[in-house]
Amino acid sequence: MREEEMKKQTEAPQPQQEAPQPEVNEPAAEPKAEEAAPAQEAPGSEQAEEKRSRFGKKSKDDKQVEALKAKLDSAEKKAEELQDRLLRTAAEYDNFRKRSAREQEAAFGNGLSWAVEQLLPILDTLEMAAAAPCADENYKKGVEMTLNKAATALAALKVEEIQALNQPFDPNLMSAVQQVPAQEGQESGAVVQVYQKGYRLGEKVIRHATVVVAE
Repeated sequence: MREEEMKKQTEAPQPQQEAPQPEVNEPAAEPKAEEAAPAQEAPGSEQAEEKRSRFGKKSKDDKQVEALKAKLDSAEKKAEELQDRLLRTAAEYDNFRKRSAREQEAAFGNGLSWAVEQLLPILDTLEMAAAAPCADENYKKGVEMTLNKAATALAALKVEEIQALNQPFDPNLMSAVQQVPAQEGQESGAVVQVYQKGYRLGEKVIRHATVVVAE
């Protein structure tokens, strides 16, 4: 009996020892979705309202800046238009002032020329009286003094006699009534005699000199 029991124990399978398992490093636990993702602001929260207010204020400021720029551009354009209008007005006024001065000067010259022209026949008569033979020296002297005063008055008015004798004939200043053969020493086309004196005021001829011209 004992031999059979020992035999059974020998034949019975021995329990196998488990081989050592290699150590496996477990992966680190992944952060939970709540921890990984930043917390989103819930609508209506103070942070969301603050951000919305900040963005809304920025948009409003941008609109104000654009409006101010538009107003500035409009003001600059109006200023340029006003400056251009002012320059044109100043130029027009300067032209008007110069034109008015020329017109006044011309009107004064025309009036003065007309007045002098009315007095020239009197001067012609006095000159003929002074050139005529006269036994009364006091009378002749009085006529000459009157002529001198008339010449002084004409000079003050800037009215001058046209110098014509022995000068080349100038149709702008003289009027020829006769041509005579040139004498010895006379040039053709020169004035050899003055029938009536001519006068002018500056460039304006009051009366042309009436002359005789050598052929």
